[in-house]
Amino acid sequence: MKITRETVIRVAGLAKLALTEAETERLTHEMGKIVEFADKLAELELTAVAPTTHAVQMENVYRADELKPSYPREEILANGPERDDTCFLVPKAVDGEGPEW
Repeated sequence: MKITRETVIRVAGLAKLALTEAETERLTHEMGKIVEFADKLAELELTAVAPTTHAVQMENVYRADELKPSYPREEILANGPERDDTCFLVPKAVDGEGPEW
């Protein structure tokens, strides 16, 4: 695929970029080189290469999920300074107005 000046102008328009004439010419050349490199890669014979998702073969290091009984709620809530029937009670951390950014 040949990258033309019109292609660069179209892509710049889609990206809402205003390019100068010099930038358009430079990007036409640079994008053309990128496409040439991609075309060279497409010429490689890769049918014997297994597809990979990572450069180094990895295995899942997580343990298997096992259903275990949990601690009784009363025992856990006994560790908190304030609680109601089902939850710990904690001081309010924000005023509810949201961030100022």
